Amino acid sequence: MIDIKGITKSFGKLEVLKGIDLHINKGEVVSIVGPSGAGKTTLLQIIGTLDKPDSGDITIDGIDVSQLSTKKLSDFRNQHLGFVFQFHQLLPEFTALENIMIPAFISGQSRSEAKARAEELLDFMNLSERANHKPAELSGGEKQRVAVARALVNHPAVILADEPSGSLDTKNKAELHQLFFDLRDKFGQTFVIVTHDEELAKTTDRTIHLKDGLIIGETTKDGDREHNNDEINEI
Repeated sequence: MIDIKGITKSFGKLEVLKGIDLHINKGEVVSIVGPSGAGKTTLLQIIGTLDKPDSGDITIDGIDVSQLSTKKLSDFRNQHLGFVFQFHQLLPEFTALENIMIPAFISGQSRSEAKARAEELLDFMNLSERANHKPAELSGGEKQRVAVARALVNHPAVILADEPSGSLDTKNKAELHQLFFDLRDKFGQTFVIVTHDEELAKTTDRTIHLKDGLIIGETTKDGDREHNNDEINEI
């Protein structure tokens, strides 16, 4: 599903990623963890084609994204990837339903198609009664579920989430974490989640440990470890 080979990235003289090799299978829920400055968000942005690596290759769903033109890359991002951020990023002037429909409009869907899909997702999120409410009228947990629905509206192959539960209370955090697995089971998406939340990381199929721009190991949900366990324990 996602193949990453030899990815490097620097900002000026600062090396942020120093050669990342990673394979993520279709339908996996994978978390990326590590201390601040490890390169987690930079890696997620590169996977999401929001930034370009200095070197290396990324293949997503069989497509070498490094070979795409700017226009084709934008289309690929809209059709194949969904994004969930820590602070939902909903547009305040639009209702929950309208916010979810926006990526569908960008992809060229008709209003009827976009509305039907948005209503399906709102129903799955148990938010049908909140469809016509604007973000200011929604709770934090409701806003984040709307943001997840927006990420799913174009049937993307991959959902990329950056600290998705970082702004939520304990109850809403637990509900959001469970939602990721429910969505994977229902729609078959692959999830890549950058998080500092240890409880979320423990529940994912695989946890990738990043430190100083390098993958130092990985842990499975069953507790199996690969690579340098001593360094993982230091994080």
